[in-house]
This record gives sequence, structure tokens and C-alpha cells, in this order.
Amino acid sequence: MSCSAVAFSAMLWLASSSAVPVQAAPAVATAPPSVAGEPLFSDIVRRAAGLKAQAEAYRASLGADPAAPAATLKDAETFGAKIAELSALDMKGHLALKERGAVDDLKCILRGISVDLPEKLAAMTAARTIKDQDLALRDMVYLLNDNVEVITAPPQPAA
Repeated sequence: MSCSAVAFSAMLWLASSSAVPVQAAPAVATAPPSVAGEPLFSDIVRRAAGLKAQAEAYRASLGADPAAPAATLKDAETFGAKIAELSALDMKGHLALKERGAVDDLKCILRGISVDLPEKLAAMTAARTIKDQDLALRDMVYLLNDNVEVITAPPQPAA
């Protein structure tokens, strides 16, 4: 073997065994486990979906004249009590996730919904015209829909 071939072989051998640090692959953020199947959270979803359907029915029953006085909603007191119960369950869900050390947005969203539900209910109660009542009910429908979707959506890794 010629000297240049030996030198070339030695250079290849040294290059392949040099102590070049290998970069670790960046950590891949993993999504937290879904809570949708847990009893507390499935109860929240069930209740929110039922209340959403009831709020949609209220909207459908409103008169056509937006300036007319607000309509009397059938079983409004029961609806209000169920909204209060759902609000308490959302807060319970928030606290359960906080205890687990959850870092995703779900715990914060549940807390926000818990606070917003009584406010939307108060707006429904305060409405004096069909227009105001319809707007308050629309907001309630959106909030109840969010309550379902944030729990049933596939969890995402923290950003």
C-alpha cells in the first residue's frame, strides 16, 4: 500500500471515530392525556350539551319583533339552577386539573367558563327586549358549545 493510501485510510478512520458531539434531538412536546372520558368531565359535557339545546330552544321560541318586551322563558329558574351547577362543575374540573399540575390551557378555559356562565345568565335575566334576550341567549349558546368542545377536542401539547 502506498503512503498516500495509508494516510487517506488513517484520515477516514480518524474522521469516523472523532469525538464530535452528537446533538440530541429536540424534545418533542407531548399532548396531555384526554380527560373527556373521566366521569367529571363527561358529566360537564353532557350537562353543557343539554343546556345548549335548551338555550337554542329558547331562542327559537322568541317572537319576531326585536323591540317587543322580553319573553317569559319556560322553566327559566330550573335553567338558571342548572347553569349554576355547571359553573360549579367547571370550577371543580379546573381545580382537579390544577392539582394534577396540568400545564395545558384546559384548566384555565374551564375556570373562565365557570366565571362566564353566571354572567351570561345575568344578561339573560336582565334582557328587557326580544333583541337583548336573543343576544344574551346567543352568547349563552356559544359559551355552552365551547364548554363541550374544549373537553372533547383532542388535547394539544403546551406551546
